[in-house]
Amino acid sequence: MNIHEYQAKGLLAQYGVAVPKGGVAYTVDESEKVAADLGGPVWVVKAQIHAGGRGKGGGVKVVKSLAEVKDAAAKMLGMMLVTHQTGPAGKEVKRIYIEDGCEIARELYLGLLVDRDTSRLTFMASTEGGMDIEEVAAKTPEKILMVPIDPAAGLQSHHAREIAYGLGLEGDQVKSAVKLIFGLYRAFNETDASLLEINPLVVSAAGEVIALDAKMNFDDSALYRHKDVVKLRDEDEEDPAEIEAQKHDLNYIKLDGSIGCMVNGAGLAMATMDIIKLHGGSPANFLDVGGGATRDRVTEAFKLILSDPNVEGILVNIFGGIMRCDVIADGVVAAAKEVSLHVPLVVRLEGTNVEQGNKIIADSGLPIVTADDLGDAAAKIVLAVKEAA
Repeated sequence: MNIHEYQAKGLLAQYGVAVPKGGVAYTVDESEKVAADLGGPVWVVKAQIHAGGRGKGGGVKVVKSLAEVKDAAAKMLGMMLVTHQTGPAGKEVKRIYIEDGCEIARELYLGLLVDRDTSRLTFMASTEGGMDIEEVAAKTPEKILMVPIDPAAGLQSHHAREIAYGLGLEGDQVKSAVKLIFGLYRAFNETDASLLEINPLVVSAAGEVIALDAKMNFDDSALYRHKDVVKLRDEDEEDPAEIEAQKHDLNYIKLDGSIGCMVNGAGLAMATMDIIKLHGGSPANFLDVGGGATRDRVTEAFKLILSDPNVEGILVNIFGGIMRCDVIADGVVAAAKEVSLHVPLVVRLEGTNVEQGNKIIADSGLPIVTADDLGDAAAKIVLAVKEAA
């Protein structure tokens, strides 16, 4: 789960992380009031969407009067903000954040994530603040400092100092950075975050180290422990299909292809998408119905796939271990009848009750193509989509 910048800063402030003062606004009049309460004389008006690169798209403005605050707010609210992370369609700006301006001496980068290679929480630090960390990694990887934290010992003072010195900080700046780093570490751990990124982390003209921007993602599997974090969720920023999938305990991610996939098991789902690509097709989604799916869940999964207008064919690939093939077949047939199937459908079943499952499909009277194995299934659906085009 992602949250907005102003929400992330609100959380971090609770852990003693230095952030600029600010407030959120949903209307032009609210933006003026927030700015007036802050006092100025310089404000930064920021569009709040779940995407980076807002400044390049016109979503961040530095202003020096209340009139300029209102003007910036009027232009941002309701705009479709396009960045390198939103895609060409962009995202509608429904709220903005107004915060105190900051006299910046240096821009740095600081992130905290779970490093899969070491299975440890790891700080990433760089002197190249304000840039995409992926670009820094590609062009100047030597400018990225990685500091893994042993989970048994936790963050120690020497870790924080290593990061501070690696960022070229000195004197009181180091003390300020150490306090901020410990705050970030506590916030990450205690909220079950999966990513915490400060870009830029700045050194102010007064020598204070401040989180000028903040991005936080959270582990969905741990959200049941954090009702306060769940309240920060903005469903307007999420794909409606993915929200619907969560209501039915389906793991669904929309992709850009034309062949819908319904599979049980994440590994099998990825293999299915790979083999579709191998045969010249393109998957329209990742969809894992799980190991204990019911007929109703399978039906909802099928309807979810067909709700995507880009889907020109569907491949159902089920290995019946815990999942029974007859339950899958029942759900597929029920859904196909309910939504009036209008695209090619290929089904490959293997495992528990496969004979009963294939019989249900054969007796359905629907134009469903069965396949003997995954390669056969992928070849058939790609061919069917091409012939139907």
